[in-house]
Amino acid sequence: MIKQAKFLTSAQKLSQCPNYNLPEIALLGRSNVGKSSFINTITNQSKLAKTSNKPGKTRLINLFDINNQFIIADLPGYGYAKVSREMQNEWQKNLEEYLLNRSSLKLLIQFIDSRHEIQNNDLQMQEWLFHNGLESVVVATKIDLSQKSRIQAKINELKKITQREVFPFSTVEKRYNDLILKYIENNVL
Repeated sequence: MIKQAKFLTSAQKLSQCPNYNLPEIALLGRSNVGKSSFINTITNQSKLAKTSNKPGKTRLINLFDINNQFIIADLPGYGYAKVSREMQNEWQKNLEEYLLNRSSLKLLIQFIDSRHEIQNNDLQMQEWLFHNGLESVVVATKIDLSQKSRIQAKINELKKITQREVFPFSTVEKRYNDLILKYIENNVL
């Protein structure tokens, strides 16, 4: 259970990220997939992480302290965002550097919007993670917007495609959220 959460800092790249000597969890996903909403929901703080309806709001690595036990790193989204190609390339370079070289990084969580078919950039991220030997799990966001009869089928489909553990997530139906928190407790702490 999360009792305390606070924003620590934002950084453009790995060299600007302080070392907190705590295990770190990085949140990956397309722009506007729900990474910031995930942070707000699990911490029960509606304004801890900034959210927006516009893709590309998260432009920096945002670090949050959770219970003084672990750090969540909210990373810039990949995919559609109204920024220049040069800016997107810079984000990608900084993202790769962080994921490959952050020594405190213990878990990667890839967020995929459950309302849609898996997108090409989600698949590319999966391939990149496999290629670089990085362990990850998948969180299927906005699961409450799927037909109830299709939720398990959607989770099974994502498991088959990604070959990863898949957790449903909803900002509305919070009963799903204990599964990912339990996984973090058992595998990171």
